[in-house]
Amino acid sequence: MTEFSPQIGLTLFIIFAAVVLFASEKLRVDIIALLVLISVTLTGLIDPSQAFSGFANPAVITVWAVYIVSGGLFSTGIANLLGGRILQIAGNSEARLIAVLMLGAGLLSAFMNNIGATAVFLPAAVGISRRTGIPLSKLLIPLSFASLLGGNMTMIGTPPNVLASSLLTDRGLPGLRFFDFTPTGLVVFISGMLYMVLIGRHLLPSRKPQNIQDAYQLRQYLSEVRILEQSKLAGKTLAESRLGSDYDLNVVAIIDLENHRHIPHRDHLFCPGEILVVKGRLEDLLRARESLGIAIEAEHKLELSEITGEDEVTVEAVLAPRSRLTGKTLRETHFRDRYGFTALAIHRQGRVILERLRDVRLQFGDILLLRGRKIQLPALQSSEDFLLLEPVNDTSRRLNKAPLAGGILLLVLALTIIAHMPIALAMVIGAVLMVMTGCLTMDEAYQSIDWRSVFLIAGMLPLGLAMESTGTARFLAERLVGLVGNLGPLAVLAGIYILASLITEPMSNAAATVLIAPISIDVALSLGADPRPFVLAVVIGASTSFLTPVGHQSNILVMEPGGYRFTDYTKVGAPLNLVLLIAILIFLPLFWPLF
Repeated sequence: MTEFSPQIGLTLFIIFAAVVLFASEKLRVDIIALLVLISVTLTGLIDPSQAFSGFANPAVITVWAVYIVSGGLFSTGIANLLGGRILQIAGNSEARLIAVLMLGAGLLSAFMNNIGATAVFLPAAVGISRRTGIPLSKLLIPLSFASLLGGNMTMIGTPPNVLASSLLTDRGLPGLRFFDFTPTGLVVFISGMLYMVLIGRHLLPSRKPQNIQDAYQLRQYLSEVRILEQSKLAGKTLAESRLGSDYDLNVVAIIDLENHRHIPHRDHLFCPGEILVVKGRLEDLLRARESLGIAIEAEHKLELSEITGEDEVTVEAVLAPRSRLTGKTLRETHFRDRYGFTALAIHRQGRVILERLRDVRLQFGDILLLRGRKIQLPALQSSEDFLLLEPVNDTSRRLNKAPLAGGILLLVLALTIIAHMPIALAMVIGAVLMVMTGCLTMDEAYQSIDWRSVFLIAGMLPLGLAMESTGTARFLAERLVGLVGNLGPLAVLAGIYILASLITEPMSNAAATVLIAPISIDVALSLGADPRPFVLAVVIGASTSFLTPVGHQSNILVMEPGGYRFTDYTKVGAPLNLVLLIAILIFLPLFWPLF
């Protein structure tokens, strides 16, 4: 029995501090990981020469290479093409549509990152909801959960799978090959899909879509004002007018003297007699009327359809996972000049923001209501900063490169499975080929990488080394076995899965794997069992973040479009975790005998 020591106490304190920081969300997860790296090094828990070993770890290399290959599949449209073909068989039945959505997202997420698979199907799901009348709230949680479930089917489906194999081989134990994850992954995926179709969909909220103007509470905010002869606005451009910065009035349309409607542009020169359609509060309108010389037109509130011409469009766009706009304001990004669209409202965490939009710092998952010319739509759609919440003909993808991207993915699989090439090397070859063949540019390759995940994994790996070298993993494993070992190895396996599935909610799935996998390995060794099924239980538990929206980026991405509340995830996700636990206890020992 491993005795408690100061080194074990220090390691446990660092683990506790990291979990608290992850749960508080006061710092970015990659910053927390780097703080962990610094802590275990400065306290002497690991040798300084090991501090940055995580950045050269094959698991980290595989993860960033997978992001580039996924980016190639996305930029060439092959992922969208596959998604479209799958949705053609969906029909109008709610149960069938959920099954098809989950099948498509699950299959894609087995070979590309989870958030990418969710992003592919999100606009199509919105379009189908509008066409069939099935509430979007019935479709998007199943879509998100399917991307998490599908990632369990191959080694590259999710970072925990890559980490699991690496952690095993680092201990001198047999690792896991590319499709070793598939048998249990398929059971988990099919169990999840059956649960969602038969039970879960009845637990989902049924929130009918509102008229877009009602949903964003715009009806009381749109008004017409006329520029008078002596107005201070006459002869000034929109940029010079300071209507937004000084009066919090957003010009969404301009009607000239010949009754032609124009999309606002910063260089538009105001003339007496022009009518401005503005969004703002009555008190701000009255303040502007007094000081600028404008007249508020007849008392009627405008509909969006009244100010949207044939060549104009009003769209919803959600901020993408790796958007360059995250943390910035519309003013800082020169949004209207850059994209040609005017922001009318921002939907965030169930509330609508209508005032001083140009000064609101954007967050991942925000939905922006935008209005602009249809001709500007392709530029908005091709941007890596947004996902449009409606299907639009996509001319921005390099569709002629789609066969190349598909061929590169098949080559990577062949190198791994047939030639037995290390997965890290095979994925780097695939990433380089994606760039060399023009499937995506080098800049796009860098942008496709989720650098936060890369630094998170590289920063947390030294904690795993510290847990091993100080005996902390063995200490915790022995206590776990002592607690539930009398109930048998299946009870220990269940405990490992439950621990991983709970701890992944406040922290990332990769960090949870780094933390729990070393414990599971020592648990298995202390029982004289094969460590691989115990590690598989860890990665499945860590990858199934169903209880909260903050457990995974896919959950956050669908929260606002689906109109979900925090508790909606728990209501549907808790029974799903129980179903998966039962499936794992039945099937995992069949595929991977414990002894």
